[in-house]
Amino acid sequence: MKKLSLLAIFGILSVFMAVNAATPQEEVTSNYNRSGSNHYAYPIPVDIPVPELSAAPAGYEAFYMSHYGRHGSRWLTSSKTYENPVKQLARADSAGVLTLQGQRLLRALRQVKDASWQRAGDLSDVGADQHQAIAVRMVDNFPTIFADGANIDARSTVVIRCILSMQNETMILRTRNPRMNITTDASYHDMYYMGWGYGEDTLANHIRDDMKLITDSIYAAEVQPERFLKSIISDSLFAANEINGQQLMRDVFDIAGSLQGHYQFDYMNLFYLFTNDEIFHLWRLKNIYWYVNWANCPLNGNRMPFIERALLRDMIAKADEAIDSNNTGASLRFGHETCLLPLACLMELDNVNYSTTDLDNLHLYWQDYNIFPKACNIQMVFYRPVSGSGDILVKVLLNEHEATLPITTDGPYARWDELKAYYQAKLDQPTDWSY
Repeated sequence: MKKLSLLAIFGILSVFMAVNAATPQEEVTSNYNRSGSNHYAYPIPVDIPVPELSAAPAGYEAFYMSHYGRHGSRWLTSSKTYENPVKQLARADSAGVLTLQGQRLLRALRQVKDASWQRAGDLSDVGADQHQAIAVRMVDNFPTIFADGANIDARSTVVIRCILSMQNETMILRTRNPRMNITTDASYHDMYYMGWGYGEDTLANHIRDDMKLITDSIYAAEVQPERFLKSIISDSLFAANEINGQQLMRDVFDIAGSLQGHYQFDYMNLFYLFTNDEIFHLWRLKNIYWYVNWANCPLNGNRMPFIERALLRDMIAKADEAIDSNNTGASLRFGHETCLLPLACLMELDNVNYSTTDLDNLHLYWQDYNIFPKACNIQMVFYRPVSGSGDILVKVLLNEHEATLPITTDGPYARWDELKAYYQAKLDQPTDWSY
């Protein structure tokens, strides 16, 4: 019998996996929480198992981590998203035109609104747990980084949910090994690289102003609230004249997707208000929104990844400092998905940097829930020879799985001097952008 080559075997497996892989529509409708888009709670290990990592290369050990992580699950950032649906439905209730389903929805929304009072944007209980669990796995995965005497420099944006996310991770790190040297900071001093929109680089603001016209027109054309409104309001004339149906449907969908971030709402499920087709379609529109506004989209001139130039430069500089000083430790940064997504594009991790103008089919190749759920994170892990001299190696984890890189690698491992040279050339390329 003729033996199959490894290449042939991998080819057969690839075809098998492609044929049997779930489509994005199947992924979303089998787990409605994914439709929450940027509200999707960190899926490890709730939805997917903890990723298995490759062993360190022979003769090497991990000694340094450069990290950027998003805050954990939170309350919605605008109190209006909680308040406006209640106001609209209360008006319908006063007019006596709410269906039984509409009355049930109003009661639920009032509970959520009352609980959210003065909490817009705050870290939730689920968000705190997400970061504590990530910290445990960091130490378990890389004990030689988080060892006695390691220097852990943790910094956050000045936003409270990010500061508390940092606090929850460093709290666990301290309990796992109190003999590490851990410092924390959150200051406007670091905001020029920790969060966009501060300092001189206003590229993101100009891009978003332009992209808002595109995404607003897409939502206006694509959101069809008629069936949804009919299920909660019995008078179609009242619904047409007194209710902003599109905004109501979008707000309720946002709240439905965000409830997974709160233990106190474990009993509440608002997805029953939508059909599977509506859930998938509303998610698809969110996917387009995030791609057009924050990713490597030709409609924004493929410029958005470059808002994180200062952040990637900081990661490179601090890595070189750790290498030159022969120190052991980590640089931990806590911020937002609006930083992590462009950063992942700039670093060309996996397919995050995908570029297309075909928004109708974007969802087939690029899914937001795989990139920036709550508590999403990038971990650059550096390795050095245990004895003697040799190349510094690096691998990058995106949400704790080993990501592909834009240069040739040996498995997940790349030579740091080659990866750094690639990134520096990209960062130093001249642009003719005016903003």
